Amino acid sequence: MRGPNGEELPGAILFACTLNAVRSPMAAALMRHLFGRVTYVESAGVRAGSLDPLAVEVMDEIGIEIGAHKPRSFDELEDASFDLVVTLSPEAHHKAMELTRTAAMEVEYWPTLDPTAYEGSRAQVLEVYRGVRDELMHRIRARFAVERAGDA
Repeated sequence: MRGPNGEELPGAILFACTLNAVRSPMAAALMRHLFGRVTYVESAGVRAGSLDPLAVEVMDEIGIEIGAHKPRSFDELEDASFDLVVTLSPEAHHKAMELTRTAAMEVEYWPTLDPTAYEGSRAQVLEVYRGVRDELMHRIRARFAVERAGDA
């Protein structure tokens, strides 16, 4: 499958982290923002947590709304047929590798900081969340060869 600039894209991609509350919803929303018309994008966690309001806030800052996201686990996915699973936490990576025993899919591990583990002032914590958001955008653009700047 090809993106708007001739990028090679998976037909269906899953972003996965531990609770599907911060990292994977942000990554999925960024991927949808860039390629949602040409590839199917979902997110899941090893367990379903509660959507983190700070993740919603930092995504709103760049005009991408995730407030309606309902965190869910791998087990709650309606369809587990993904060409690519990008795992963002060690737990999610182990779970995804288990899935490869019964389904043909590529798995990539992108170690990503869990911003919920950071303590500090609200402003400091928001900076950590922004850093995770921006790193995910950078990784998605680099992985899928997005040449354009200023999309988000």
